[in-house]
Amino acid sequence: MPVAPLRSRALIAVSGPDARSFLHNLLTQDVETLRDGEIRFGALLSPPGRLLFDLFVVGEAGAVLLDVAARRREALLQRLAMYRLRAKVEVAADDRPVLAAWPDAPADFLTDPRLPALGGRGYGVQVETDATEADYDAHRLALGVPDPLADTREDRTYPIEANFDLLNGIDFQKGCFVGQETTSRMKRRGAIRNRMAPLAFDGPPPPFGAEVLNGDLRAGEMLSGRDGLAMALLRIDRLDGDLTVDGRPVRLRRPDWLGEAVAMD
Repeated sequence: MPVAPLRSRALIAVSGPDARSFLHNLLTQDVETLRDGEIRFGALLSPPGRLLFDLFVVGEAGAVLLDVAARRREALLQRLAMYRLRAKVEVAADDRPVLAAWPDAPADFLTDPRLPALGGRGYGVQVETDATEADYDAHRLALGVPDPLADTREDRTYPIEANFDLLNGIDFQKGCFVGQETTSRMKRRGAIRNRMAPLAFDGPPPPFGAEVLNGDLRAGEMLSGRDGLAMALLRIDRLDGDLTVDGRPVRLRRPDWLGEAVAMD
């Protein structure tokens, strides 16, 4: 069972008597019912409903841990401080390491709430590592799961486009959160034009942002990837037919968990 350190991830600890209610009112995920030792996937959105920060929410005795992108941790700390107002909370960086193990979640790891096949995530667990973050990314990509940090541009992507609704990242029953109105309207009205999905091809990945064509029509754009496989943001009404990128043929791969959200011929 491979275990890898995720140095691209870092932790924030939110503590104090108002910690859960404070986060509950901000995030796409239900935090008030979060139990100690439980992990959930979610996000902090902009008021217009676009993705700012992807995160995992972890319940601990007396605190809530946020597993966030390391290079975005300081920005999230500042954003939380802006929202804090009179809430009785303390928000601070936590230096425990983040690890991933797959395909199963060993003892002391928490099963990834997005998809059990992703394995588990460990926080400050003392365990020998025998794999790299690149190995874990290859596993994630093979399952067709986007990396919100690598595959989105800040404040441009809606969380449903990044499949947060299909990966247990949005609780539509919890009530208000920042960006809730736009997110709920998109889901309720079925106004979803684009979804992230993996594309297969021969050779190295096309450049990030390269145009995906269906004949002469724009069908989307390439995101992050590696040899043979990459994520793309695709128009779900333009997937029937032959897809190309820079003249190269590419093939849509629809993982089982994506269901009917991305149409295929």
